[in-house]
Amino acid sequence: MATDIYPFGDIELKWQEEWEEDGLFSVLEKEGATKYYCLEMYPYPSGKIHIGHVRVYSIGDVLARFRRMKGFNVLHPIGWDSFGLPAENAAIERGIHPAKWTASNIEKMKSQLKRLGYSYDWDREVATYRPEYYRWNQWIFLQMYKKGLAYKKEASVNFCPKCNTVLANEQVEEGKCWRCGSEVVQKSLSQWFLKITDYADELLECLDSMSGWPDRVKVMQQNWIGKSRGVMVNFTLEGKDFPIFTTRPDTMYGVTFMAIAPEHPLVDEIIRKSSDKNLESFVKRIRKQDTVKRTAEDYEKEGIATGKHVINPLNDEKIPLYVVNFVLMEYGTGAIMAVPAHDQRDFEFAKKYGLPVKVVIQDEKNTLQADSMEEAFTEDGINVDSGPITGLGNREGVEKISKYIEQKGIGRGTVHYRLKDWLISRQRYWGTPIPVVYCEKCGTVPVSEEDLPVVLPEDVKFTGKDNPLKTSRSFLHTTCPACGGKATRETDTMDTFIDSSWYFDRYCSPREDRAPFNRHAAGYWMNVDQYIGGIEHAILHLLYARFFTKFLRDIGLQGVDEPFERLLTQGMVTKETYHCPTHGYLYPEEVAEEKACKKCGKKVSVGRTEKMSKSKKNVIDPDDIIRRYGADTTRLFILFASPPEKDLEWSESGVEGAFRFLNRVYRLFEPNIPRLKENRTQLEAYETDLSNGKKVSEIEQSILHTVHKTLKKVGEDIEYRFHFNTAIAAVMEMVNFLYSCIGQKDNDKNNILPYLYALKSLLIILHPFVPHITEEIWHAAGFQGYLINEPWPSVDEELARQDMVTIVVQINGRLRAKFEAPADADRDTLQENALSLERTKQYTEGRTVRKIIVVKNRLVNIVVT
Repeated sequence: MATDIYPFGDIELKWQEEWEEDGLFSVLEKEGATKYYCLEMYPYPSGKIHIGHVRVYSIGDVLARFRRMKGFNVLHPIGWDSFGLPAENAAIERGIHPAKWTASNIEKMKSQLKRLGYSYDWDREVATYRPEYYRWNQWIFLQMYKKGLAYKKEASVNFCPKCNTVLANEQVEEGKCWRCGSEVVQKSLSQWFLKITDYADELLECLDSMSGWPDRVKVMQQNWIGKSRGVMVNFTLEGKDFPIFTTRPDTMYGVTFMAIAPEHPLVDEIIRKSSDKNLESFVKRIRKQDTVKRTAEDYEKEGIATGKHVINPLNDEKIPLYVVNFVLMEYGTGAIMAVPAHDQRDFEFAKKYGLPVKVVIQDEKNTLQADSMEEAFTEDGINVDSGPITGLGNREGVEKISKYIEQKGIGRGTVHYRLKDWLISRQRYWGTPIPVVYCEKCGTVPVSEEDLPVVLPEDVKFTGKDNPLKTSRSFLHTTCPACGGKATRETDTMDTFIDSSWYFDRYCSPREDRAPFNRHAAGYWMNVDQYIGGIEHAILHLLYARFFTKFLRDIGLQGVDEPFERLLTQGMVTKETYHCPTHGYLYPEEVAEEKACKKCGKKVSVGRTEKMSKSKKNVIDPDDIIRRYGADTTRLFILFASPPEKDLEWSESGVEGAFRFLNRVYRLFEPNIPRLKENRTQLEAYETDLSNGKKVSEIEQSILHTVHKTLKKVGEDIEYRFHFNTAIAAVMEMVNFLYSCIGQKDNDKNNILPYLYALKSLLIILHPFVPHITEEIWHAAGFQGYLINEPWPSVDEELARQDMVTIVVQINGRLRAKFEAPADADRDTLQENALSLERTKQYTEGRTVRKIIVVKNRLVNIVVT
């Protein structure tokens, strides 16, 4: 075992092969055992894992290994989110079929994940591009169709001309496609939707009971669902109904202008009939802006008059209609009434464009004058100039005016949701075919369940200009399931978020061929105890997964209300950028030590630290780190550098520090391997004596206190706080302590067993973080079985709590060493401990000890000449 640098390559490959050969991580339902389902969001098979993958999967592996050592029956699966546009683009660019490209990428990434030693049950691996998986996407769609939750309608949609597909609102970022960055346009198409809005109330209400989720994510979902109570009122525009939704009907007599979203269907009609070219250019510009930024309080309010006027049904006033940037189509009807006197956003807009301000709620303390107001009055007050509610408190006025509106037949009370039904149609090939045909006689007809899956054809042409499915005659032309006549298939495929909305259920029984998953298996494993993934999925994936879970519950497939009991959203991995004036952004390996470009020698500018991205080339190749330092070092650094919920700044020196620590651990065990082997039987007896309350010496107390203090700290940090960085720091302190004990244990034969007990405990404590090096030492020391099957030791609370103090050792007044001792230890004990330290011997060897000064609970100063 002796080596200056531990042979991580040989060690890691050796144990990975043995774990796989023995099926160590395969798991079955075990009645009576407490299950633990640990899951990280599955990857897209792009062809190569990145450091972000390493971070999330290392976090999950620590939790999975720790829980198994704690006695849980752990399910820790992995699979591939393998449909999507990149594979289709690869087909166009490389002339390779998406299935072949995807399969090749999966094999590459699978080998990389195995090289990191993750404890996955590969027997449960799924890939969503395979017919045996997407068959059940189609089956679930048909169940929703039967229940009226899947429907098709003509709608104005976001369309990416480059990707040639529809995008959900959530996939448009600052007016551009989330994938390719092209400008998104509005297009009217017949599209398939899932009625997620039918579950809006439950999706909202259940958030209150989800204590294991970060508040940030729950607030994001709450805001996205956006439930509000109010009144739908019919204003009129050129003799036609112009409905708006408002939560403040008590202010309707104060409306001075109407505002409409640039995306509203009426806008294009108004533009066609208008001679104002500024109107069209304004609308085009605003439609490209990010919708989140547009509605921010501090975002500049912009608008343009349409030349049209709307009639207020309560007082018949004509009020101008503006297209504005702060109204979204997703809210209400895409149009709002504006009351500048009582809404700050409306007030700012009115002041900017010289529009009237009309007070209809009066401040009881200070009389408001419209022409002297400096901000909107948004507090409660008394309604004035407000028809039937004049003189009432505005809270009472809300209820009375709502009834008045309903009595007049110009509106009705209603509940509004910001959440819209889920648009799932995509005009692409590489996705799940929607199982519907169109028959001239029967109309829209669902495919029979017996005929599933509707398989993607291979005789398609990838031109990049249209949906490839339209080029396959074998696919397009079929027979009607109802009448047997000629029919054509739906050529839209499903949004790939369908795949990830239930994959966690499929892991419970991945080879089930009679249903999406086995009910008994799902009943045992679901819900997921710990889910781990990025905050960027807070709205899309996590909301859709909750919706699917509730639907599958309602049709009797499984019995949980929510898919994920606890959620951990890890931060990003960041790194500084390098930029050459000639060659642009550079990869780290393209920069010389003196910060010069290796291509041209010019000085490189170092940019700010930001999220790793291929576009800015500030990425680190995990394979390179593993090749240079090993998988355990890679894992240890990524876990130690930052708490998981925070961003992690990449540091080469940090990686080197993790590597030095593991070498230090390896060297700590080198001389102790023979001792562990020779004393294995005695060590077992010693452990039994400890569990039976054996009295221990002061030196033993020092060692045992360190062991149990570390056990307690690491266990609690993993289980309750996810503070892997502080857990590792505690282990590092324990290693330092064990080094300080070298020599101390050799002076007294009775001290060897507590020291060996500490070494054995160290291997167990370290194993979830660095499984390879600990497995190697464990077996070299003669211990039996795999470490993941070793029970996590129980904490002796008394030993963990024992008051210990750090004693400073000085030689002629200069600090040379430290050690821990029980508080109030006597002079002889402190003196003996100090003299036994290797560092003390190093500085006193060949010299005469003249005097030893002991200060209780503080220091030992050894005077030598």
